[in-house]
Amino acid sequence: MLYLITGGSGSGKSEYAEDLLRDLCKDQTEGLVYVATMFPYGDETKEKIRRHRRMRRDKGFETIECYTDLGGITGEIKKYGTDVSVLIECVSNLVSNELFFSDTSYEDQIKQGENVVNRILRGVEAVRQEVWNVVIVTNEVNSEGLAYTPSMMDYKQVLGEVNRRLAEMADKVTEVVYGIPLEVKSRL
Repeated sequence: MLYLITGGSGSGKSEYAEDLLRDLCKDQTEGLVYVATMFPYGDETKEKIRRHRRMRRDKGFETIECYTDLGGITGEIKKYGTDVSVLIECVSNLVSNELFFSDTSYEDQIKQGENVVNRILRGVEAVRQEVWNVVIVTNEVNSEGLAYTPSMMDYKQVLGEVNRRLAEMADKVTEVVYGIPLEVKSRL
């Protein structure tokens, strides 16, 4: 099953996603894998990474760090067995990494925005083929009405397209608002 969890910054979506996956897998015999996508590039992100590690401590997750090329981690996931479920945290970081930390220039990536979208979706599908459940966390975008730089608008456009297409693929979509999960879609 594929679950998409969205919400604004600080909404509680990460904790909700962790608890959801643990509940889904309480009878599972093997592992829970946490795919961490945040690249530790400054003090603020390093602190956020530490906070997320504290949040999932003692919850039974094995962590795989993956900043780009999500599909490339399927071999690493297989190390945890055949009865595995995965939490991907967070697609917004993955989009940023694909755009800003790849070998291709940012300008070329934006020109090929659809390629970034497809690369991420193929990665999700590759992971999905290997595991029981995939829970994906992403950030809500384009609802705040603020003006941004052109590069930020390009990023938001790519992330918005990834989110839209993930929502189409997902069996269930939940938006977390102020810690309250609101079901948006369910095919269960």
